[in-house]
Amino acid sequence: MKKTIPVLGMACSACSANVDRKLNSLPGIESASVSLATRTANVTYDPDKISLEAMKSEINDIGYDLVIESDRDVEAIERTGYNRLRNKVAASWFFALAVMCISMRFIPMGSDQAANVVAMVLSLCNLAVCGWQFYVTAFKQVRHGAANMDTLVALSTGISFLFSVFNTFWGDAVWGSRGIEWHTYYDASVMIITFVLTGRLLEEKAKKGTASSIRALMGLAPKTARIVQRSPEGEKIEEVPISTIKVGDVIEVHPGEKIPVDGKVTQAESFMLADGAYVDESMITGEPTAALKQEGSQVLAGTILQQGKFRFRAQQIGEDTALAHIIKMVQEAQGSKAPVQRAVDKVALVFVPVVAAISLLTFVLWWAIGGTQELPHAILSAVAVLVIACPCAMGLATPTALMVAIGKAAQHNILIKDAAALENIRKVKAMVIDKTGTLTIPNQNIDFTKADDLPLEQRETLKPHAREAMQQLRGMGIDIYMMSGDKDEAARYWAQQAGIDHYKSKVLPQDKENLVRELQAQGKRVAMVGDGINDTQALALADVSIAMGKGTDVAMDVAQVTLMGDDLRHIPEAVRLSSKTVKMVWENLFWAFIYNIVCIPLAAGVLYIFGIDFQITPTWASALMAFSSVSVILNSLRLNFMKY
Repeated sequence: MKKTIPVLGMACSACSANVDRKLNSLPGIESASVSLATRTANVTYDPDKISLEAMKSEINDIGYDLVIESDRDVEAIERTGYNRLRNKVAASWFFALAVMCISMRFIPMGSDQAANVVAMVLSLCNLAVCGWQFYVTAFKQVRHGAANMDTLVALSTGISFLFSVFNTFWGDAVWGSRGIEWHTYYDASVMIITFVLTGRLLEEKAKKGTASSIRALMGLAPKTARIVQRSPEGEKIEEVPISTIKVGDVIEVHPGEKIPVDGKVTQAESFMLADGAYVDESMITGEPTAALKQEGSQVLAGTILQQGKFRFRAQQIGEDTALAHIIKMVQEAQGSKAPVQRAVDKVALVFVPVVAAISLLTFVLWWAIGGTQELPHAILSAVAVLVIACPCAMGLATPTALMVAIGKAAQHNILIKDAAALENIRKVKAMVIDKTGTLTIPNQNIDFTKADDLPLEQRETLKPHAREAMQQLRGMGIDIYMMSGDKDEAARYWAQQAGIDHYKSKVLPQDKENLVRELQAQGKRVAMVGDGINDTQALALADVSIAMGKGTDVAMDVAQVTLMGDDLRHIPEAVRLSSKTVKMVWENLFWAFIYNIVCIPLAAGVLYIFGIDFQITPTWASALMAFSSVSVILNSLRLNFMKY
């Protein structure tokens, strides 16, 4: 069984990697892929060996939560969490500004000791009210031999606070008696919490933009519907929530309204036709022309009645509608991982322990070089290293770009099932394409017993923009091979019409598979484009498999990419989107790694070796860390405004 489960409590790539590792270690789970960007886990499991409740219990034990209950609204939970986080940020800034003013003596307290005690109390309030979750999560992680961003925050704030408390009560006795100048650093501990929380608030706000495509798809379905109720007294039309619709209900739709569920027309009329109405299906099929709907016609949830009025009988409701399947496909794709992300996850698992080790080494070196005189500086340098390290930026670099790109593709009627396909489309150097139903549209209204005597243009027609699409693909350096079970004359004619140089006629499904193997043996990445059961062998073997949305369910199930409608220009669009997305991923990863490579040594004080008196303080470190994650998300959102 395969299920996408929302995950709560993840804040960095180490979090998602820990949840991923925990799930994959459980007996009964065949595979699990956890995404930080979508905050979901795509889990394939055996329900006879492990239950959702057992998974939830295991994940709760390491500090996170799986939403498996049907009565828990994830969107409502996240909205509540966002509001709670916003309140925490406001409270934390209050404590931070108060502590800063007291530490800098902007607010007179009578004596330094009194100022330190008040700052200590305010800092403790900040840690307890606004930062307690960092310590709870860090403790749960340590119990299981794991670590994440919360571990670094808990260590850095805890060390700086406890060191300040020590100095408040014993500073003169320990340091002053030895002629060492001492200070308290409550402002550092409180500002770290404040900046980290602020960064997470900004991340949450920015992440809402990456999920805009899913919200747009969900918004296609109306909230209510008109159900026709029949009784001995006559008909009665009642408006009800779509969640109450049952299979078999008769629903009435008026002009300009969205169709609530999938079904079959029972009665239709318009001012142009007595037995028909017109429906705009462009958001599902990509077709710009309204479709005629008469008695017996299929209608889909989310499409809009453009002209006329009709009634239909509900056939697929809830999660069974075509729109729901599309939304589920996009959600699963956004939660899947590209190959590069798996490498990043492995880095994330060791990143926090490595940073903790660097922090400890920084402390030891400063103490060894400067002795007791440099002990306060050694502690602050170690704290700065803990704070400035940012696994979040690395963890968000890949999934946010993929999430935006897959959503963008869905808005352009390109449904991408998994992130690996999006990453690989740009590498395609050969494309095998089926003819009938894929490259051409067959004419269903002819007498097929006389088909051999008819001109080729009356058996079928080339799809609109097909030649333009093939030309664009050739311009990208992709060789195109048309395969057809049709006679040689027809295959040659339609290949010429489409501008395709390589073609084969009278082929069987095995021949298509053999061609894909042959091209792969030449070292080429191969894409297969088809729409029928006879294409599934080749689709399954190809490096990238593309199905037409009007094809068979089998072909669409096998394919990694589904094109809604007949516009083949979506294929070169997908190639260009793939190239720009992968470029964006590497940009994000480059800046995320550069940030850590440059900032960690600066926080440790490496410039002192070269005689440069500069070091990043814990307060500035927390601000830079927060900005790094937000910058990665904002950079990924640029994909929304690029042309393909």
